[in-house]
Formats: sequence, C-alpha cells, structure tokens
Amino acid sequence: GNMASPAGCEHYVRSCLLKAPCCGKLYVCRLCHDAEENHQMDRFRVREVQCSECQTVQQAQQTCQQCNVQFGEYYCDICHLFDKDKKQYHCQPCGICRIGPREKYFHCEKCNLCLAQDLLGNHKCVENVSRQNCPVCMEDIHTSRIGAHVLPCGHLLHNAYRCPLCMHSAWSMEDHWDQIDKEIAQSPMPTEYQGATVKIICNDCQAHCTVPFHVLGMKCSSCGSYNTAQDGGLIQQPMPQQQPEQDTENEPETDTEPQQQDQPQSPTPQ
Repeated sequence: GNMASPAGCEHYVRSCLLKAPCCGKLYVCRLCHDAEENHQMDRFRVREVQCSECQTVQQAQQTCQQCNVQFGEYYCDICHLFDKDKKQYHCQPCGICRIGPREKYFHCEKCNLCLAQDLLGNHKCVENVSRQNCPVCMEDIHTSRIGAHVLPCGHLLHNAYRCPLCMHSAWSMEDHWDQIDKEIAQSPMPTEYQGATVKIICNDCQAHCTVPFHVLGMKCSSCGSYNTAQDGGLIQQPMPQQQPEQDTENEPETDTEPQQQDQPQSPTPQ
C-alpha cells in the first residue's frame, strides 16, 4: 500500500493513531500522549490503532486492513513503533528500538547497552551503565531520544562534549576542531567584522588570548581548542568603512560551545 500524505507528529512520521491501553484515548504517539496526560503510555501494551485515512480501528499492524495505506515504513510489533525508515532495529536485550544501522552497533552484555562497533573490546565496561540517569540533566539515558557519549571512564553523558563541572573537554576533540577549522575557512565573516578580535579564556588550557572573532567559534591560540568562552565584547580594528554603531565593549561573557554533529557512540532510542 501507499504511505498516506506525510502525517504524524513532531516525533514520528506515521499514518495512524495509537489507542492508549491505559485510557483508551487516541494519540499519534506515546510521547504526545505523555505530554497531555498525567500518566505514561506503555508502548508494549498497545493493541489497537486507528487509520488516519479511513478512521478504521483495528489491531496494530503495518498496513490498514481496510484501505491498505501503509502506517509506517518501519514497524516494530513489540514497541508498536511506526515511523519513516531511519534504519531502525529492535534490540532484544535493550528491549527497545534504536536508530541504526544495526551493523554499526553491537550490544555489550556487561554494559547492557548497544554501543558503536569501534568500541568493541575498546571501552571500559560499567555494569548496566545506561540504567541510571544522565548526571547532567537527570534524564533516563537508556530510553532517552537524545544520543549519549561513552566517556573514557566508562560512564555515559548525553551528547555533551565537556565535563559539566570544570568545562574541560571530555575526550580528545582534535578531529572536531579540524572540522570547525574547515567550516570557518569556508564561511568568512561579513566585511564589517573582518579584522574584529575578541578576548577569550580557554576552558581546556586556561590561556587568555585575543583571537579573530567568528560566530562558529573562537580558537585558543595556545592549544587549538574551540572550547572557549568570550571575555568582554568585540575589539574593532580601525577599518576604512563605517564602524557598527552600538558599543559592544561590555557584553556579558558568552559561551561559544560549538555543536557536535558526529555519529553518537550509543544509538539513539526511538
């Protein structure tokens, strides 16, 4: 059958509603249900769905028995998860679906979690590591839809790249800094900012330096890290053209944490 016009919600692309086993109400997904109700939907107990096209209520399955519309490119009959194809797979020991592809991950028996293949025999096991909350945001890591990183000590943090206590980079970031170098080289700042510099403090080596201002990040001239914080406002070099009008000398210290975009080390739950 054909997929209906992309329907669904902010969380998933699907052409059906789940009938909540708890309260009998119809919601596109368990997350939409949990945001509205004062209780949580048990995804494993879902038995019925309603087709978004012809409104037929039927047992949970991938294709509508009435109008043959496909409810989701991906369907798991354990989690009752319908979505567009993101190379998901259901991991039996984890008990949930994760975003794959499956061959890029393995399930570590001791950590009791799916991890990236390059960590096979190459990480410190912490028993049931994901069955505790992220020490930074206190959210459950095992079922959270935010990716997690494995620290050298074996503990997990939601995708952050530095220690929340001392702001030091949590692991070797050279490849990521190289990536930012390339992005900055390809994105020159507008003319009025060319030649502008800014004072920064490096969170990694504690150096204070004055460096070129760029919205994508300020690089420490001492150790090369982009894990830096701006100290004060822009210092404009005398330029032939007009100066920007506002005085930006006393801006508060702003944090220039670049966005990390690489593959998560633990596949994101769905």
